[in-house]
Amino acid sequence: MKQTILSIIYVGIGGMAGSIVRYLFALIAQRYEIMFPAGTVAANVLGCFIIGIVMQLAAETTSVSPEMRLLLATGFCGGFTTMSSMVYETMQYVKSDEYLHAFAYSGGTLLFSFAAFLAGSIISRLLIKAAF
Repeated sequence: MKQTILSIIYVGIGGMAGSIVRYLFALIAQRYEIMFPAGTVAANVLGCFIIGIVMQLAAETTSVSPEMRLLLATGFCGGFTTMSSMVYETMQYVKSDEYLHAFAYSGGTLLFSFAAFLAGSIISRLLIKAAF
């Protein structure tokens, strides 16, 4: 039971930090954004890059403890990335009959997010090889 409570605390602290950083991204993006939700794309892509790094390091080294993985991957990246915002923004394009924008936005976000995860994994693997 004690370990479960500690795990919940790690996820909660990470999630709070990720949510705060996500909100700051939104505030910054609002200054520059005209018709495209760049803040959401940036948060999702960067979050996938971070989780790619964390998960690869956790899989191949002992440098990321299970607690740190919960804090960073489940908590921080879970709070930082925002699938619900992406779906909402996509639906706003659909409601405005902007189907090409809806497809490009949602498809592009997924494509770039997968690529960012893969890039994070590859970079971690290269750093691990260089360190050992």
